Amino acid sequence: MTTPTDSTPSAAAAPKPTRIAPIVTPDAKDFWEAADREEFIGEKCSDCGRFRFPPRPMCPYCHSLKREYVKLSGYGTVHSWCMPRHPPPFGFREPPIVAVIQLQEGTRFVSNVVGVKLEDMKQDMAVEVIFEPTMGNHKVPVFKPRGQ
Repeated sequence: MTTPTDSTPSAAAAPKPTRIAPIVTPDAKDFWEAADREEFIGEKCSDCGRFRFPPRPMCPYCHSLKREYVKLSGYGTVHSWCMPRHPPPFGFREPPIVAVIQLQEGTRFVSNVVGVKLEDMKQDMAVEVIFEPTMGNHKVPVFKPRGQ
């Protein structure tokens, strides 16, 4: 006995993400929930008004415990970068470009830069945030050259 088969080719399934999901701490819970919604937010001290990253319970500048989350522009410039090669980074198909991004709001943020080759990276390169999927159906903010 044979069973009928569909002769139309099935659409190729998107590859599953290999990037490890973020470790969500109580202080960073709001940040990672916003990233899952593709919103880029930052923690700001309610007393002195300075941004801080990573999120933490006390302002490192004025020691206030008051904080608020605000939407960030998602724009910045590359301050520095490297490409870790050994040991091979787990969760990546190829070694990522790890960069310190100087955000427009004044704070620095460590992330990956995608969509550019290592030899094309430049100090002060303008970048913008995008979100990449991770295992566990989460998303992480990464940066790409602006206008690309």
